[in-house]
Amino acid sequence: MLTWQADGRPGLEGTRVHFGPGPAGFRALGRIVRPDPEGDFTASYSLVVREDGTLGRLSLSSATTGSEKHLTISRTEGFWLLDDGSGSARQDFDGAVDVDLAFSPLFTALPIRRLGAHREAVDVEVPVVFVSLPDLEVTLTRQRYRTVRPGEGDSPAVVEFSRADLRVELEVDADGFVLTVPGLAALVSNERAEPAPQS
Repeated sequence: MLTWQADGRPGLEGTRVHFGPGPAGFRALGRIVRPDPEGDFTASYSLVVREDGTLGRLSLSSATTGSEKHLTISRTEGFWLLDDGSGSARQDFDGAVDVDLAFSPLFTALPIRRLGAHREAVDVEVPVVFVSLPDLEVTLTRQRYRTVRPGEGDSPAVVEFSRADLRVELEVDADGFVLTVPGLAALVSNERAEPAPQS
């Protein structure tokens, strides 16, 4: 279980992560709650990341005082399939294999884990499918990840993240998950289940 607190304002993201298959694959079930001067919203997601670190499937729901929206995104054979309940669309998004969700440190980590940027030197710009909240609009962005310092022992890695006019240095743990996103959020709880005893 990972929980991030919004930086300088109310807001939380909590997610349950189940690792596997492979070193980069995992499943996550999470929720984001953001009180906002322009309108409070909450969002929930179910995420499947394949063993090579690329998106398998993402189901999203968001709710405001006045509306509720849903979106399902999956990627297969190089194409992205988007379904908002009123119809589906198929796009290639310039070969993107990663997805990012607004306000979410968990999703910020997806290219970092896939590229291994927390373990070894990486400096690459990648196309990313970006989903805004709470309106669930989908756009293509280009995001750069540059390893400032790989993780070593108890010292977290530092990875520079930039997109358009945004540039921040992220602290990243040994599993490739983001500890701090300056101006956005910081990890406040990381609870790991003990392995089941072998019979």
